[in-house]
Amino acid sequence: MVFPYKILINLIQGQVNCQYYPDILLRQQLLPAIRGLSGDFFTLQQDNAPVHRASETVHVLPHETSDFITPALWPANSPDLNPVDYQIWGNLQERVYHSQIRES
Repeated sequence: MVFPYKILINLIQGQVNCQYYPDILLRQQLLPAIRGLSGDFFTLQQDNAPVHRASETVHVLPHETSDFITPALWPANSPDLNPVDYQIWGNLQERVYHSQIRES
């Protein structure tokens, strides 16, 4: 299945915590990039990562997004409702294995 969407991949070095995620990643990087691709109206759903469920993140997103699906409404273990994870990992795997790794 091919999705006609652009995928934004943001590589982070180090650990992402509940202050860094909403303040730096969401407000400064991801949300502006999403708005640039889709405009002001979009639905944001995240997985169950601790930084996604953190109170700081859950407090920020209703104010920063037009439509946010809160953690209380996330169905448990539903790949059919969260195709983003599966599409991203498939694309990453394809890119990683596209070229051979050379041993030094």
